[in-house]
Amino acid sequence: MTAPRPPAAVLDVALAAVALADTWVHVDNGDRPAVALSLLAAGALTLRRRFPLTTFVLTLPAALITDAMFAITVALYTLASVSRHRLLLAGCALLFAVGDYLAWPPWSSLRVTQLTGADGLLHLTYTLATAAAPVFLGQLVQARRDLSLRLAEISEAREYERLLTAQSVLAKERAQLAREMHDVVSHQVSLIAVQAGALQVAGRDTETRRAAATIRQLSVQTLDELRHMVSVLRASGSSPTELTPQPSLADLRHLVDTSCIETKLRTDLPANLPPTVQRAVYRTVQEALTNVRKHAPGATATIHIHHRDGTLRTTVTNTAPTHLPLTLPSAHHGLAGLRQRAELLGGTVTSGPTPDGGYELRLELPTEPPR
Repeated sequence: MTAPRPPAAVLDVALAAVALADTWVHVDNGDRPAVALSLLAAGALTLRRRFPLTTFVLTLPAALITDAMFAITVALYTLASVSRHRLLLAGCALLFAVGDYLAWPPWSSLRVTQLTGADGLLHLTYTLATAAAPVFLGQLVQARRDLSLRLAEISEAREYERLLTAQSVLAKERAQLAREMHDVVSHQVSLIAVQAGALQVAGRDTETRRAAATIRQLSVQTLDELRHMVSVLRASGSSPTELTPQPSLADLRHLVDTSCIETKLRTDLPANLPPTVQRAVYRTVQEALTNVRKHAPGATATIHIHHRDGTLRTTVTNTAPTHLPLTLPSAHHGLAGLRQRAELLGGTVTSGPTPDGGYELRLELPTEPPR
């Protein structure tokens, strides 16, 4: 785990303080020009991030006439960490080495023996290495920073590629699902509609013809919804496609009339309810009536929808069944889906048997945003 870095301003002030301590150790207090240039070099470190080359130039005079080399070392490192100009860095390192190697003024102490003797060559090698170290370190930091940026770009590119792959797989699955729905479900529902139409025409009694008409009408409605769902699936996420048109509370009466269940509908609703709330109520009533047909044949139902204190309450209650229920396939996801939809809207769904052998489904949804 990487330790947190101190703020840039705090670090710059700390470096300036170390440069002042270096001045106090290596510069004679009686040499006023040297002290002034050293103080200038220490203060210039606070500008190293915005003006690295200017900072190096301001620290160079102190390095030429004093032994306080901390400020120019930091300035050269900062310049090397941001500059890509190799000749400039080489020239600055050479100036650093000259200021460290020669005494001031240079002509007063420079001798040929200093350059040819063993001690002189060792001193020169040490000086060049000292000058090259901040340059190499700064270039290493710059390369590390560039590498980190490059790795971040590669990670983003891989993540984007992974997202495109996932979208492609999802598009294929959606297209396959659309084909299955079109080839299997739509075909079978179409056959049901055709057979119901034939039964409606050839039925011998009124009740049979009415039931056949209801089956045909529901089959046609289901086909329309299937066609729209197939078109949504085939869109494969290329453009936002809404599942429109969506049912509202205005469609409840038609839903009850076509449910083939004796149902009483009582509503007391305000105007301009949110569309999401209306869809949730419609789907809840639809699921409840479907369950009555499947699990309680012959039962009657009562639907009560009313609004009070900012809460919309929907109750669907059915009596005990009068016939044995038919065995129909079911994934038992209906009530779970209703609960999830209600939770997304901040509401609740509860259900359970009634004392008389029936069943009750209750939905409560807020119609006003929380204060």
